[in-house]
Amino acid sequence: MDGDQVMMLREVLTATGWLDRTRELGRALRTNARTPGGLLLVGTPAGDPWHLAAHLDDESRLASLPGLAPTLVRWRPPPSAPAHLRVGLDRLEDARRGETLFVVAEQEAPVPLLERVDDARRVGATILTLDGGDRELTGLAHASLTVPAADPLLSFDGAQHLVSAAAGEDSGARPGLRRRLARLLDAVSGPTVD
Repeated sequence: MDGDQVMMLREVLTATGWLDRTRELGRALRTNARTPGGLLLVGTPAGDPWHLAAHLDDESRLASLPGLAPTLVRWRPPPSAPAHLRVGLDRLEDARRGETLFVVAEQEAPVPLLERVDDARRVGATILTLDGGDRELTGLAHASLTVPAADPLLSFDGAQHLVSAAAGEDSGARPGLRRRLARLLDAVSGPTVD
């Protein structure tokens, strides 16, 4: 989904409440992810949220918010993968105050993940979730967004795009024409270097 598709999705969802809810989670993400390397993004054994990680990394670069660049935590990282793709679940055991754990789970979170999330919360990490209706996971979160599978207006993938775009926005306000053009140029040609 590109920037134009996200804008179109926003227009469609304006009167539904979904836009406000995705912006709220995006703002929580932006507010809590202040430390470079301190945003831990984890999914379930069935799916690493690598696509969301890429979008958050882009938003981090485009908005000059280094804390928004996530550390992708994987269930089964391949040993031959580059270092940034080899971060395993043991990283959650090292979570601490000042870090943010963002759990993306369309399906029910398994018990080992719930236990690690609970442990991270107990040591002071901020817990954010994007889920498909997992009450236990939502109960552990400081802020969450639930996207039911049966919702006809917003898919789980669409919610991820809206949340990542909202996290990169300044104060949740809609970016002006000049800023949108600058972001588009950055995405096409890369950022300008002085």
